[in-house]
Amino acid sequence: MGGPELEHLISLLARLPGLGPRSARRAALKLLQDPQTRMLPLASALTAAAVAIRSCHLCGNLDSADPCFICSDPHRDQAIICVVEQVGDVWALERAHVHRGLYHVLGGTLSALAGQGPDDLNLRPLLARIEQGEGDTKVREIILALGATVDGATTAHWLTDRLRPFELTISRVGQGVPMGGALDVLDDGTLAAALKSRRPM
Repeated sequence: MGGPELEHLISLLARLPGLGPRSARRAALKLLQDPQTRMLPLASALTAAAVAIRSCHLCGNLDSADPCFICSDPHRDQAIICVVEQVGDVWALERAHVHRGLYHVLGGTLSALAGQGPDDLNLRPLLARIEQGEGDTKVREIILALGATVDGATTAHWLTDRLRPFELTISRVGQGVPMGGALDVLDDGTLAAALKSRRPM
Protein backbone atom coordinates (compact mmCIF):
# COMPACT_ATOMS: atom_id res chain seq x y z
CA MET A 1 0.00 0.00 0.00
CA GLY A 2 2.82 2.43 0.79
CA GLY A 3 6.35 2.81 2.07
CA PRO A 4 7.47 2.42 5.70
CA GLU A 5 6.80 6.11 6.44
CA LEU A 6 3.14 5.78 5.49
CA GLU A 7 2.72 2.52 7.37
CA HIS A 8 4.34 4.07 10.45
CA LEU A 9 2.01 7.09 10.27
CA ILE A 10 -1.06 4.85 10.01
CA SER A 11 0.08 2.65 12.89
CA LEU A 12 0.59 5.72 15.13
CA LEU A 13 -2.81 7.16 14.22
CA ALA A 14 -4.45 3.79 14.88
CA ARG A 15 -3.30 3.98 18.53
CA LEU A 16 -5.47 7.04 19.18
CA PRO A 17 -8.80 6.47 21.00
CA GLY A 18 -11.67 5.92 18.58
CA LEU A 19 -9.40 5.20 15.61
CA GLY A 20 -8.89 1.70 14.30
CA PRO A 21 -6.72 0.75 11.31
CA ARG A 22 -9.41 1.69 8.78
CA SER A 23 -10.11 5.11 10.33
CA ALA A 24 -6.37 5.71 10.67
CA ARG A 25 -5.88 5.07 6.95
CA ARG A 26 -8.65 7.57 6.12
CA ALA A 27 -7.12 10.18 8.45
CA ALA A 28 -3.65 9.65 6.96
CA LEU A 29 -5.03 10.00 3.43
CA LYS A 30 -6.81 13.26 4.34
CA LEU A 31 -3.63 14.67 5.89
CA LEU A 32 -1.49 13.67 2.91
CA GLN A 33 -3.87 15.18 0.35
CA ASP A 34 -2.77 18.63 1.52
CA PRO A 35 0.32 18.29 3.72
CA GLN A 36 1.19 22.01 3.68
CA THR A 37 -2.06 23.13 5.31
CA ARG A 38 -3.03 19.97 7.22
CA MET A 39 -0.07 17.81 8.12
CA LEU A 40 2.76 20.30 8.75
CA PRO A 41 0.70 22.58 11.06
CA LEU A 42 -0.45 19.48 12.96
CA ALA A 43 3.13 18.24 13.31
CA SER A 44 4.20 21.68 14.54
CA ALA A 45 1.35 21.82 17.07
CA LEU A 46 2.16 18.33 18.34
CA THR A 47 5.83 19.26 18.82
CA ALA A 48 4.97 22.51 20.60
CA ALA A 49 2.50 20.73 22.90
CA ALA A 50 4.99 17.95 23.71
CA VAL A 51 7.52 20.58 24.82
CA ALA A 52 5.21 23.01 26.63
CA ILE A 53 2.40 21.00 28.23
CA ARG A 54 3.01 19.65 31.73
CA SER A 55 1.07 18.34 34.69
CA CYS A 56 0.00 20.92 37.30
CA HIS A 57 1.77 20.11 40.58
CA LEU A 58 -1.31 21.19 42.55
CA CYS A 59 -4.18 19.44 40.80
CA GLY A 60 -2.78 17.21 38.04
CA ASN A 61 -4.47 19.08 35.16
CA LEU A 62 -2.52 19.54 31.91
CA ASP A 63 -1.46 23.05 30.93
CA SER A 64 1.51 25.03 29.66
CA ALA A 65 1.63 26.85 33.03
CA ASP A 66 2.26 25.38 36.47
CA PRO A 67 0.09 26.00 38.47
CA CYS A 68 -2.50 25.58 35.72
CA PHE A 69 -4.93 28.31 34.63
CA ILE A 70 -7.70 26.89 36.86
CA CYS A 71 -5.60 26.78 40.04
CA SER A 72 -4.27 30.27 39.26
CA ASP A 73 -7.70 31.84 38.71
CA PRO A 74 -8.44 34.14 41.72
CA HIS A 75 -12.16 34.12 40.89
CA ARG A 76 -12.55 30.38 41.51
CA ASP A 77 -13.96 29.14 44.81
CA GLN A 78 -10.87 27.84 46.64
CA ALA A 79 -13.00 26.13 49.28
CA ILE A 80 -14.50 23.48 46.96
CA ILE A 81 -12.40 20.83 45.23
CA CYS A 82 -13.93 18.46 42.69
CA VAL A 83 -12.02 15.16 42.59
CA VAL A 84 -12.02 13.36 39.22
CA GLU A 85 -10.33 10.33 37.73
CA GLN A 86 -8.65 11.82 34.65
CA VAL A 87 -7.84 15.16 33.01
CA GLY A 88 -10.57 14.53 30.43
CA ASP A 89 -13.11 14.73 33.26
CA VAL A 90 -11.85 18.23 34.19
CA TRP A 91 -12.26 19.32 30.58
CA ALA A 92 -15.78 17.86 30.42
CA LEU A 93 -16.90 19.68 33.58
CA GLU A 94 -15.30 22.93 32.42
CA ARG A 95 -17.06 22.62 29.05
CA ALA A 96 -20.38 22.27 30.89
CA HIS A 97 -19.68 25.39 33.07
CA VAL A 98 -21.12 23.70 36.16
CA HIS A 99 -18.24 23.97 38.65
CA ARG A 100 -16.55 27.20 39.74
CA GLY A 101 -14.27 25.66 42.34
CA LEU A 102 -10.97 23.84 41.94
CA TYR A 103 -10.20 20.31 40.74
CA HIS A 104 -7.98 17.41 41.66
CA VAL A 105 -7.05 14.64 39.20
CA LEU A 106 -6.45 11.26 40.85
CA GLY A 107 -4.97 9.70 37.73
CA GLY A 108 -7.19 6.63 37.94
CA THR A 109 -9.19 4.59 40.44
CA LEU A 110 -8.50 1.74 42.82
CA SER A 111 -8.62 -1.43 40.78
CA ALA A 112 -7.67 -4.91 41.94
CA LEU A 113 -7.86 -6.22 38.36
CA ALA A 114 -5.52 -3.53 37.02
CA GLY A 115 -3.26 -3.80 40.07
CA GLN A 116 -3.84 -0.14 40.99
CA GLY A 117 -3.75 0.56 44.71
CA PRO A 118 -3.80 3.70 46.91
CA ASP A 119 -0.10 4.40 46.29
CA ASP A 120 -0.78 4.64 42.55
CA LEU A 121 -3.26 7.51 42.98
CA ASN A 122 -2.24 11.18 42.93
CA LEU A 123 -3.43 11.82 46.49
CA ARG A 124 -0.57 13.61 48.30
CA PRO A 125 -1.13 17.04 46.68
CA LEU A 126 -4.84 16.90 47.60
CA LEU A 127 -4.06 16.12 51.24
CA ALA A 128 -1.50 18.94 51.29
CA ARG A 129 -4.08 21.44 49.96
CA ILE A 130 -6.57 20.39 52.63
CA GLU A 131 -4.01 20.54 55.45
CA GLN A 132 -2.41 23.85 54.41
CA GLY A 133 -5.51 25.86 53.50
CA GLU A 134 -6.42 28.83 55.72
CA GLY A 135 -9.04 31.57 55.54
CA ASP A 136 -10.38 31.89 51.98
CA THR A 137 -8.21 28.98 50.82
CA LYS A 138 -9.45 26.60 53.53
CA VAL A 139 -11.10 23.60 51.84
CA ARG A 140 -14.67 23.12 53.09
CA GLU A 141 -16.05 20.63 50.57
CA ILE A 142 -14.74 17.76 48.46
CA ILE A 143 -16.95 16.65 45.56
CA LEU A 144 -16.20 13.12 44.40
CA ALA A 145 -17.00 13.18 40.67
CA LEU A 146 -15.88 9.66 39.90
CA GLY A 147 -17.35 7.40 37.24
CA ALA A 148 -20.36 5.24 38.11
CA THR A 149 -18.36 2.02 37.94
CA VAL A 150 -17.43 -0.56 40.57
CA ASP A 151 -13.90 0.87 40.72
CA GLY A 152 -15.27 4.42 40.90
CA ALA A 153 -17.58 3.51 43.80
CA THR A 154 -14.78 1.64 45.60
CA THR A 155 -12.47 4.64 45.23
CA ALA A 156 -15.18 7.06 46.42
CA HIS A 157 -15.77 5.04 49.61
CA TRP A 158 -12.04 4.66 50.26
CA LEU A 159 -11.50 8.42 49.77
CA THR A 160 -14.41 9.22 52.05
CA ASP A 161 -12.83 7.18 54.84
CA ARG A 162 -9.43 8.73 54.15
CA LEU A 163 -10.77 12.31 54.23
CA ARG A 164 -13.23 11.98 57.12
CA PRO A 165 -10.73 13.11 59.82
CA PHE A 166 -10.43 16.53 58.14
CA GLU A 167 -13.97 17.54 59.14
CA LEU A 168 -15.12 18.80 55.76
CA THR A 169 -18.20 18.12 53.65
CA ILE A 170 -17.73 15.17 51.31
CA SER A 171 -20.31 14.73 48.55
CA ARG A 172 -20.63 12.63 45.43
CA VAL A 173 -22.21 13.54 42.11
CA GLY A 174 -25.79 12.28 42.02
CA GLN A 175 -28.34 11.45 39.38
CA GLY A 176 -27.47 11.73 35.74
CA VAL A 177 -24.36 9.55 35.71
CA PRO A 178 -25.38 6.06 34.56
CA MET A 179 -23.76 2.93 35.95
CA GLY A 180 -20.63 2.26 33.92
CA GLY A 181 -20.65 5.82 32.56
CA ALA A 182 -17.47 7.89 32.19
CA LEU A 183 -17.73 11.65 32.76
CA ASP A 184 -15.88 12.70 29.62
CA VAL A 185 -18.49 11.16 27.30
CA LEU A 186 -21.60 12.64 28.96
CA ASP A 187 -23.45 15.65 27.58
CA ASP A 188 -23.35 19.03 29.34
CA GLY A 189 -26.90 18.81 30.71
CA THR A 190 -26.27 15.41 32.30
CA LEU A 191 -23.05 16.68 33.88
CA ALA A 192 -24.82 19.76 35.23
CA ALA A 193 -27.62 17.65 36.76
CA ALA A 194 -25.11 15.25 38.31
CA LEU A 195 -23.06 18.00 39.92
CA LYS A 196 -26.05 19.97 41.21
CA SER A 197 -27.64 16.88 42.75
CA ARG A 198 -24.54 15.75 44.60
CA ARG A 199 -25.21 14.01 47.89
CA PRO A 200 -23.26 13.64 51.14
CA MET A 201 -21.06 10.58 51.49
